[in-house]
Amino acid sequence: MTSYPTVEDLRLVDAVARHGSLGAAARELLVSQPSASQRLAALERRVGTLLFDRDTTGARPTTAGLAFCDQATHVLDHLGAMVERTLVAAQSRTVSVGTIPSLAGTLFAVLDVLLDDVVVQPEVEHGPRLLEWVERGTLDAAFVTIAKQVPIARGLVVTEVGQHDLVTLLPDGAPGRGQGRRPYAGQTVVCCALDLSRDVLLRRLTDLGARARHSATAESAVRTARERRCAAVVPDLVARWYAAPGDRIEPAPVRSTVRLSLVTRSPAPEDLVDALPGLRERLDRGNVHARGGVS
Repeated sequence: MTSYPTVEDLRLVDAVARHGSLGAAARELLVSQPSASQRLAALERRVGTLLFDRDTTGARPTTAGLAFCDQATHVLDHLGAMVERTLVAAQSRTVSVGTIPSLAGTLFAVLDVLLDDVVVQPEVEHGPRLLEWVERGTLDAAFVTIAKQVPIARGLVVTEVGQHDLVTLLPDGAPGRGQGRRPYAGQTVVCCALDLSRDVLLRRLTDLGARARHSATAESAVRTARERRCAAVVPDLVARWYAAPGDRIEPAPVRSTVRLSLVTRSPAPEDLVDALPGLRERLDRGNVHARGGVS
């Protein structure tokens, strides 16, 4: 073919196949029969084969015509659906939200519930990149844990969502902390700080005698602790999310607070601001199966 068929070509072929008559197809499309006949003939020349056998009794698709008609119907249906989807999108409220990998699973699940009539476009990246996107305007909002640790670009608004202390999650069967200046002597301790305090946390745990291991995400820290039956030092909200029957949650051996913040341009998206109270409550709710206290 030297050129693609037009939408009018597809509509003509579809109409002829449905009616079995070139005249009836022409009447449906509000064109003259000679014009419809000329268009169909021109299309067949471009395709390089006959699409319909035509005589005084009507028009019947050839084998090639059946294949062409099937594809024409598919394309026309797709074009119609494309218009419908575009109109739905134009009438929908959307917000693009980013967060770090450790928070993504829970955060986006909660936002999906709280923003039931808003389309949330999720992005998962590291904090500095998310802040850069918000500053550029390619992202509406970012939930990050580094807003108090890095310079924030002028014009961005930081809203604190919550403060979360580090705690120790002890899976069932994991040994507790010992006594003395090196209470973790000989023990593996996995950790995930969620912010920029990783190196400090690793150094402090090492000073306490631990074989300290940092995990890429909060979930992987907890999973590793379960596999190794060792302690996991994570923010308290993470411990509550992933706590299971038999787990113990105790104060962490090092003091540190993770600050979860919402970073947006001004003004902040109204839908997200309205959702913050419910978001705080649900993020803090955690898993009710854990035993022990968080202090």
